Amino acid sequence: MDDIEIEFFTDDELHADILIEGLPGIGQVGKLVVEHMIQELKAEQVVGITSIFFPPQVLIEPGGVVRLPDNGIYLWKGPERSIAFLIGDFQSTSNEGHYLLCDAYLDVAEELGVKRVYTLGGYGVGQIIEEPRVLGAANTDNLIDEIREAGGVMTGDEPGGIVGASGLLLGLAAQRGIDGICLMGETPGYVVDPKSAGVVLDVLCRLLNIEIDATRLEEHAAEMERILAKYQEAEKGKEEDSLTYIG
Repeated sequence: MDDIEIEFFTDDELHADILIEGLPGIGQVGKLVVEHMIQELKAEQVVGITSIFFPPQVLIEPGGVVRLPDNGIYLWKGPERSIAFLIGDFQSTSNEGHYLLCDAYLDVAEELGVKRVYTLGGYGVGQIIEEPRVLGAANTDNLIDEIREAGGVMTGDEPGGIVGASGLLLGLAAQRGIDGICLMGETPGYVVDPKSAGVVLDVLCRLLNIEIDATRLEEHAAEMERILAKYQEAEKGKEEDSLTYIG
């Protein structure tokens, strides 16, 4: 097995104007957004990617059959432009793998003709946010106004950087002359967060000037809020039961 193996599932000539990345990360925010868009747009997988930089394990499918981890690129052909989606099971387990995989993703993007990359993720704040913001970053100054006009907040005043594929793809894309925007939804960081995914989807759709039905994400978010409310109520009850008084 090669370090990184890329397989195209068709011999047809493929084209995409935009690549949107939603690999697993904080709150699974980016992955939720891209999964939802793939389902709503009925995008089809055109590329499969396997690598020794993924965790050393197999995944068990329904029924008990196992498979190796893989990532994939899906393609949606719109009336005015086409969009490729990068999604999958894992990011790299090593620093070297992050760089090599991101280079490989961009190799495919260039082959498809991609001119802009959007990377999506979560921005962990350690607590539940009632109205999560969407923090944005770009690899060139001329994209900043677009992000703000779409409802994103620039991350210049926020601490830290962007770890993993969501950050590296922006930096490496700039070296190739490809525009790049990162959108990160505020999230507690310790739960799967469809609410944060919903606000990221909203800003992304404004940037893309397309409409995506968000009903399923909203239903998922409402269910998650009910679960969290029950959990918080149970934890509060435990704290009250544990109080003792001596006097």
